[in-house]
Amino acid sequence: AGGGERGAAWGLYLRIDRQRLQCLNERREGSGGLVFRAWEERGDRAQFVESDDDEELLFNVPFTGNVKLKGVIVMGEDDDTHPAEMRLFRNIPHMSFDDTAREPEQTFSLNRDPTGELEYPTKIARFSNVYHLSIHFPKNFGAETTKIFYIGLKGEWTEAHRHEVTICNYEASANPADHKLEQITPQTHFIS
Repeated sequence: AGGGERGAAWGLYLRIDRQRLQCLNERREGSGGLVFRAWEERGDRAQFVESDDDEELLFNVPFTGNVKLKGVIVMGEDDDTHPAEMRLFRNIPHMSFDDTAREPEQTFSLNRDPTGELEYPTKIARFSNVYHLSIHFPKNFGAETTKIFYIGLKGEWTEAHRHEVTICNYEASANPADHKLEQITPQTHFIS
């Protein structure tokens, strides 16, 4: 695929609910949201997220609709701060580090990718109806902190269907006054 076509495929960052996006254990407040951007801008090394206390990072990524996630790109530094493993969880809003003990939908062993070219394809059957994606990076290649410059998400977006509350009234027994029929007209017959 050409550069323009490939960039368009990585457009799910436009479908992220930025107000509710969370990154746990980020050193600089709000820096986690900066790594979700256009594929063409992945080379911007001024925007990155770095872990704070240890090498773990956890992203809670809510979408504005339903997503069929097809692939992920993770771009880091060409050194030991690059994440070595990525675990994906679906539809667990407000996930915390305690929740990462559960079994993920898919786990990836990552290679160092300083140019943002390596694509990790997801098991589409497991990621076909995602409204919230949690991305856990449990370890890196040996550094004290983890640094990520870009996370690309490829897939298809559909608008969420809102199921509103419907109020229905059911009749326990029919009221004949509500169900008048024109064909039936009462007739009286007199026998003399």
